Amino acid sequence: MFLVTELVTLLATNLILTQALGTSTLFIAAGNRKNLLWTAITITVFTSVGSGAAYTVNRLLPNGLADLTLLFYTLIVGAIYVLFLAVLYYTDFASFATARKYVHISAFNCAVMGTLFTITERAEAYPELNTFVRFVLSGAEAGTGFILAAFILTAAYRKLNSAKVPASFRGFPAMLVYLGLISMAVYALR
Repeated sequence: MFLVTELVTLLATNLILTQALGTSTLFIAAGNRKNLLWTAITITVFTSVGSGAAYTVNRLLPNGLADLTLLFYTLIVGAIYVLFLAVLYYTDFASFATARKYVHISAFNCAVMGTLFTITERAEAYPELNTFVRFVLSGAEAGTGFILAAFILTAAYRKLNSAKVPASFRGFPAMLVYLGLISMAVYALR
């Protein structure tokens, strides 16, 4: 149940914060199944690899510099971003042009950064979870949760953007109400 709660929190945060910036990863992903698949895979890679790197930063960062955690996490995600693009460029140049847009919209997605902080916070509360393997597995779980959330959103995307929905409510406002209802249903299962 913890995973579902985290999923809904990350999803809501992602939609709210990215809409304020004028783009939404989930809306891009929900547009068609190919976008959804590539975005979900990329975000899962970033959450998994980033979580392993976050474990290393947490171990190496002195307590006096804990305020710099955000900076180091951002540097981690930036390094993974550059490495991912370089590997993609040199291994499969033909698909690089297509796939790089998914890397761009996924790398600095708040689902990725939120996962790093959530896993770290959970590991501080439960010391038995403070292992490298648990961090990576938790990152993979978060990526899987993002995939599930994207599928839930995809199921409603066309209906919430149809002509049957009033124009002023169509799109993002309807999605927020839909997500709110889904969140309340998931919370009730707790």
